[in-house]
Amino acid sequence: MNSLTTAAGATLAATDQYRPAFHYTAERNWLNDPNGLVYLNGTYHLFYQHNPFGADWGNMSWGHATSRDLLHWDEQPVAIPCDEHEAIFSGSAVFDQHNTSGLGTAANPPLVAIYTSAYSDAAPLPGRQAQSLAYSLDEGRTWTKYHGNPVLDRASADFRDPKVFWYDGGAGSYWVMVAVEAVQRQVVLYKSADLKAWEHLSTFGPANATGGVWECPDLFELPVDGNPEDNRWVLIVNINPGGIAGGSAGQYFVGEFDGVAFHSGSTVTEGLQKDSSRMREYGWLDWGRDYYAAVSFSNVPDGRRIMIGWMNNWDYARETPTGGWRSAMSLPREVSLTRVDGKVMLRQQAIDPLPERETGHVRLGPQPLASGVLDVPAAASVARIDVELEPGAAAGVGLVLRAGDDERTVLRYDTSDGMLRLDRRESGQVAFHETFPSIEAMAVPLQGGRLRLRVYLDRCSVEVFAQDGLATLTDLVFPGEASTGLAIFAEGEGAHLVVLDVVGR
Repeated sequence: MNSLTTAAGATLAATDQYRPAFHYTAERNWLNDPNGLVYLNGTYHLFYQHNPFGADWGNMSWGHATSRDLLHWDEQPVAIPCDEHEAIFSGSAVFDQHNTSGLGTAANPPLVAIYTSAYSDAAPLPGRQAQSLAYSLDEGRTWTKYHGNPVLDRASADFRDPKVFWYDGGAGSYWVMVAVEAVQRQVVLYKSADLKAWEHLSTFGPANATGGVWECPDLFELPVDGNPEDNRWVLIVNINPGGIAGGSAGQYFVGEFDGVAFHSGSTVTEGLQKDSSRMREYGWLDWGRDYYAAVSFSNVPDGRRIMIGWMNNWDYARETPTGGWRSAMSLPREVSLTRVDGKVMLRQQAIDPLPERETGHVRLGPQPLASGVLDVPAAASVARIDVELEPGAAAGVGLVLRAGDDERTVLRYDTSDGMLRLDRRESGQVAFHETFPSIEAMAVPLQGGRLRLRVYLDRCSVEVFAQDGLATLTDLVFPGEASTGLAIFAEGEGAHLVVLDVVGR
């Protein structure tokens, strides 16, 4: 059994049945959006929206956890607490290596957090959301709010979620802030030489999915298929509600950034759209219901781009049956760009938490797959499942996950429409919210007649990576502890199992 380790070194056994084995959760109380993701001197810092005082949303502060490997996390004390004047909403953190802000020294440059101050009615700017700074001179252990806050105020009630990065290109060298006017469904870009004085650059949107407010943007550059001569910029925009599966979701655009404006090459619709018929044409980070507010780490070595999302949905996040803690982060995902049939797409691959040398192992195949259900001799509640299938003439193939007497989560590929569906209507506890029993679906074209899936099971989640991460689907499930059965199935004759590989603990 995995455990959580506090900064003081105390080990807290994960005794409640839904506490994840390899996804980060706070020891107790509420958690939502990841914030301030930054790497420094061998340590990954995960900050996040946190209520230090209860398991419901409120008292928004920045919680903090650290890791050396993105797999084992140590919870730290609250980094930036709320007070009577401001809640500490989402944002980002940068290593100000050259002390451009003057908040450190040349010998000891600061970590700088850029966050949204959500001002209370008692504050000098009541009801506003504006961008503020805090800084750390001890590698994130303690933080001081900047005396000149806020550093950017648009006199708006919905201006939030700044993601800041250092731009060095044809237009110059400076900090860029990517934030949102949430209700207007606009991404607003600013630049600064010192993180304190900001100049407006441009505005992007509305575009593509606009059925809810826009939140938690990100903007970064990646090579296509690893070619440094062929780069694109990726703009992330999270949306709630209005996601492809209902409620919360994240979308992405691929295009160019010239240091001033982002120019999308993947916009399908512009403006505020009432017609949702083209939703499946948009770029979605994840096709499930439980991957939201995803943003990437700053300062990761070797140019790697690693993202984490909040593994929940605002439709029912306040009601999930997890007791004194609520919500988990997704597995960290390394993202890249690849060209498929002439289209540049995002590929996502999880940082694998289950190295084979530490775990049990069951392998089946190759073999014909007869119509019906084939039980797999493995108890799989915490596992990585790799399966490669040739559906052939069968109507459908798939996996039965977390199966018990009256519980099952079904992952099914339908050959008639090329859709992969996750059905959690009988997955365990589902009655806590009317929208929770659901079926999610994503298009997954076969490659050479084959379907490749990597599935990560944890105690309350399923994360599916199809065709080596070209499409992903993340859903929460709340099965009974005894529901650990795993099976593979085909509907109709003609399917073939290439390989099924289960690594679990």
